Order: sequence, then C-alpha cells, then structure tokens
Amino acid sequence: MRLLPSQNLGVAMLSSVLNSDIAIEVNRTIMRVFVVTRNLLLNSPKTEIKTLQHEFKVLKEQIEEMFADQNDINEDTRMQMELINEAIAELQVKNKSKRSDEVGYLATLRRQKK
Repeated sequence: MRLLPSQNLGVAMLSSVLNSDIAIEVNRTIMRVFVVTRNLLLNSPKTEIKTLQHEFKVLKEQIEEMFADQNDINEDTRMQMELINEAIAELQVKNKSKRSDEVGYLATLRRQKK
C-alpha cells in the first residue's frame, strides 16, 4: 500500500475546515496513522527480519565455535586424566612391592635390619 502525498494534504485541509473537537481528534488520529504507515513502509519489517536472521546466524556460529573449543578442552583434559591415572597405577605397583604385612614399631626395626 503506497500513500500518496495528496492523501496527507487532504486530511490536513479537512482539519482546517472542520473545527469541532471530535473532528480535530479524528484528524489527529488519521495523521498519526499516516505517520505510522509511512514509518512502517520506510522501515520494512522484512529489513528487520533479515537483520535478525543475520544476527542469529552470527550468534549460532559463535556458539558452535565455543562448543568446538569446549570439546577440544575436554579431549585434552581426558588425555591428561589418562596420563595421571597411569602414573598413579605405576606408583601403586611400586609401593605394593615395598609393603610388608607387618605393622608397628617392631616391623619397622625388622625392615631396617634387612
């Protein structure tokens, strides 16, 4: 729907002829409708939708990058945890060979004599 300038002028001319309170209020309302309609045509919602779609796409890409980074961190962390677990297992094996079934002061003395 395209508004012609003559429509705006026609409403303005009508308001100069009619002087009642109701006519003035109706004229103001009609002029507001013309302004809103003109702004709507100038700032088409399609443009806003495209802008929002672009922003959504950018945000989606950023989120995907963050998840990819998070997965990389998780993979690195998993590998580090495996290395730590292997080191702990090796230490446990070494300590088992050094352990004695005896405990206490006398067991310590016997181990020192060996």
